[in-house]
Amino acid sequence: MAKISFTPNIQRHIACPPSEAPGASLREVLDHVFAGNPAARSYVLDDQGALRKHMIIFIDGRAAADRTRLLDKVTAAISIFVFQALSGG
Repeated sequence: MAKISFTPNIQRHIACPPSEAPGASLREVLDHVFAGNPAARSYVLDDQGALRKHMIIFIDGRAAADRTRLLDKVTAAISIFVFQALSGG
């Protein structure tokens, strides 16, 4: 199963502990994780199911290419990290 982790800055706003989930695509993995955590789903994804503009997901160190359909391929031994964009000045 893929391992998925959320950065501490996300966890300050919404509970989303590290977990493992099956799936052949990023969408399938996220659907499994968010099935038990709908509040995290709405924090990470917009109402169309696409990745919110202020979020980024890394799959084994590479940014997810498909931000809309989330169809990036994943394998069982993959690590997925969900980040919230930070800005400052």
